[in-house]
Amino acid sequence: MKTRTCINHVLPALAALLLLGSCAVTPRQEACPASTQDLPDCPPLSAIEDPEINKLYEDRAWIPSKEIEEDLIQLGKEADIPIQHARTKFLGPDDHAAIDSLAAKLWMLENAEHTIDFTYYIFKTDLVGYAMLGAMCNAVRRGVDIRVTVDSLGSISGGAHPALRALETCAENAGFMRNSNGELTTKKARVQVVIFNAVSKLNNPNRRSHDKLLVKDGSFEHKSAIITGGRNISEDYYGIRGDGTPDPDPFRDAEILIRSAEGVVEEDITVGELSENYSSLLFLLHLNKRITPGDSDRDAKQYWQERNKAQDALEKLKSNEYFTPHMEEMGEYMSSGFHDSQVRFAHELGNLTDRRVVSDVEGNQARNPNSIMTILAQIADEMPDLRSVRIVSPYLFLAEYKDSDGEIINDEAEGFRDWLNEHPDAALEIITNSVLTSDNFPAQSVIDMETAPRLLLPPELRDEEMTSDLVNSEVWKELVAHPRLRVYETGRLDSVLLGGEKNYGKLHAKFFISGDLGFVGTTNFDYRSRLYNNEMGFFALDPNLAGDLHRSFDELVSISYAWGSPEWLQLRKEVMGLKGMKGKSTRGQRGWYKFFKKTGIIWYL
Repeated sequence: MKTRTCINHVLPALAALLLLGSCAVTPRQEACPASTQDLPDCPPLSAIEDPEINKLYEDRAWIPSKEIEEDLIQLGKEADIPIQHARTKFLGPDDHAAIDSLAAKLWMLENAEHTIDFTYYIFKTDLVGYAMLGAMCNAVRRGVDIRVTVDSLGSISGGAHPALRALETCAENAGFMRNSNGELTTKKARVQVVIFNAVSKLNNPNRRSHDKLLVKDGSFEHKSAIITGGRNISEDYYGIRGDGTPDPDPFRDAEILIRSAEGVVEEDITVGELSENYSSLLFLLHLNKRITPGDSDRDAKQYWQERNKAQDALEKLKSNEYFTPHMEEMGEYMSSGFHDSQVRFAHELGNLTDRRVVSDVEGNQARNPNSIMTILAQIADEMPDLRSVRIVSPYLFLAEYKDSDGEIINDEAEGFRDWLNEHPDAALEIITNSVLTSDNFPAQSVIDMETAPRLLLPPELRDEEMTSDLVNSEVWKELVAHPRLRVYETGRLDSVLLGGEKNYGKLHAKFFISGDLGFVGTTNFDYRSRLYNNEMGFFALDPNLAGDLHRSFDELVSISYAWGSPEWLQLRKEVMGLKGMKGKSTRGQRGWYKFFKKTGIIWYL
C-alpha cells in the first residue's frame, strides 16, 4: 500500500492547509497506445501533457483515509490562514436575492471551465437539486472535474443516493480537462462523490458538516467564484416551488459571493485556491465514505432515469418565467457590482474531534485559532472602541459554560451586559425568529425562555410567567425597552397565518456586523453549531459591504417586534390560539424549555 506524508511538503511561508492537495495519491491514467487515441478514455491527438493540470488532477483525487498519515483536522486548525483581497457581494434574505442566489449557483456550474467543488449539508432531489445535477452532468461532459460532498444526516432523504451515483455515471462520457490557456490536456474529467460522516460507518452522529460551499475554478485566478452562507440545495431556500411558482413562505437566508480581486494584488494564495483546498480537506476527512455507481442492469436503468430527471429539471428551471429573468442577468451580475474587500476565512473543524465540548469549551477554542467563535472573541478584545454589535441568527443561544466542578466560567449574557455598562455609547441588537416564523420550536423555546430573559431581565424575573400584571407593569416596560439592547423577532400580526395578508417566511440567515466589519457564514450561534458541527464563513472588512449588511439588518427590524413589547406579546397570544403544532408548542413553551434544560438536551438542539 502506497502512502504519502504531506507535512514535509509544507513551505514555511504557507499554511499546511494551503498545500493539502499534496497529500493525495492516485494511480496515473494508463497511457493510450500510439495511434489509438480514438479508444474510449483516450485523449484526442491534440491533447497535451500539462504539468499544472496533472498536479491539480492528482491533488483533487479521492484517497482512503488509511493512506493519509496526517490529521487533516489538526492541519486545518493550525493553518496560517491569511487576510486576502477579494471582490464581494452580499445576497440577503429578500426574495430577489434568493432567486439571484439560485441563478448564480447555476451560472457558476454552467460557466465552470476547469473544476467544481460542491459541498452542502442539505441536498434534496427536488427541482433545485435535480437542476444542479443536470448542470454538473453537462459540466463534466465538457471537461470540468467535479467533487461533491454532502452530509449523511442533512441529506439523509437521499437514502442510497441514486441521483448522486447517477451523476458519477455522467463521467463515462466526460471531456478532457483544459489548462489555463484553454488547451485540451490528457486528463479526463471525473465526478467524485463522498458522504460526510456516513451513518453506515458508525461515527459520532453529532459531528456534522454544516458547510454550504460552491467553488468554481478555484485554482484559476480571475475565473474563480465562491458562494457560501446559509442556503442549502433545496427549493425551500430560494422562494420557488417544484411547479416553478414563487414560494411566499421560504427560508429567509443570506450568503456572500466572492471573486478574486481585480488589479495587481500579490498574495501567496488567492481566495479561490484557499476555498478549493478547504474543499479538499472536507472531501478527504476520515469520517467520509466514497460512494460509486453500481454495475447491475437495474442500476443502469435507474441511473438513466435519474439523469433524465436532472436534465428535465434543468430545462424546466431555465425556462421558468419567474427564474429566467434572473438567469439572463447573471453574466452582468457575476462581473459587476462587487465591493473591494479584505476577507478572512474561518471554520470550526475542531468541533469534529473536540472532547469535553461543554466543560472545556475555552480550551477547545484556544486550540483552534481559526475558529469563528475564537475570532469573534478576539474582535471584542482587540477592538475596544466598538460602538455597535448586530447579530442575525435563527437559533441564537447565549452560553453559560461551567467547569467540571459546576462553577460558571463564562456567562455570555452577563458578558454582553458588562460590555454595555463599560461602553455607554455602545449598542447590542439581535434579530432571530419568533414563535410565528421559527421552524424549530425547541430552539425557539430556548430563545424566548432563556436568551432574551437573561439579556433583558434581572434573575428574579427570568422564570416568572408572563402574567398580565407582570407585562403591564412599569418595571417590565422599562426593562424590555432598553435603549441599547434589543432582541427582535421576525413576523408581525398581519401575517397570513394569523388572518392577514403578509408572508414573513422563516428566518435562516446568519451574519454579524460591527461598524465596517462583517461576517457571513453557516453558523447559527446555537450550541450545536458552536460545539458539534463544522461551520464555515468569511469575515470581511469593507464599509460598502458592511453597508449592505446594515441595510439588510434594518429591513429585518422593520418586519419584527422587540421581545417583550406589547406587539410581541399580542403576536405570541395569537399564535397560542392557532391549531396544530405552532399553537401547541407555543402554549407549552416554558414546559418544553424546562425539560430541555433539566435533561441536558439543550446542548444538542
